[in-house]
Amino acid sequence: MRSEKIQLVNDIGQMLTESDYLYFVSYTGVKVKNFNGLRLELAKNNANCHILKNSLIRKAAALHKMDKLAALELAGDTAMVYGKGDASKIAKLLKDFSKTQEKVAPKGGYLDGAVLSVADLDAVAAMPPKEVLQAMLLGLLQAPTRDFVSVLNAKVASVVNVLNNYQENLEKKS
Repeated sequence: MRSEKIQLVNDIGQMLTESDYLYFVSYTGVKVKNFNGLRLELAKNNANCHILKNSLIRKAAALHKMDKLAALELAGDTAMVYGKGDASKIAKLLKDFSKTQEKVAPKGGYLDGAVLSVADLDAVAAMPPKEVLQAMLLGLLQAPTRDFVSVLNAKVASVVNVLNNYQENLEKKS
């Protein structure tokens, strides 16, 4: 391989290893203005988009021992979307963009060491944002102690109600 291609494969490998998620989309027929709009939206969300050769993506993945990614069958024009942070937010952004640009279609992805199919990408896009998931988890973790305190309060309240009723009965009799 020429030195330029070796450097490019190393750069792609760095993108692959430093990213939390990778999404691959086809972009054939999309106007440059629209594609640049997508890139701006991605940049606002700490994500990047590069148009890369499929063979170079596979070589970089193989070089960095990402065997599942290296085995991914990519054909045609491919844009790789990658970044750090909330993977579902970017998947939603790509799904919304593909609704407005019919020629953009997801090809697959790579998340936490697993290859994602198009259906998996839709599932990731349907997930709530990371902050909502964290709040839901916190609620689940707090539920047992909250329920336990509620039960204890109910028992104490029932004892207090019995004593109040007893006191009222005594006052009525006197």
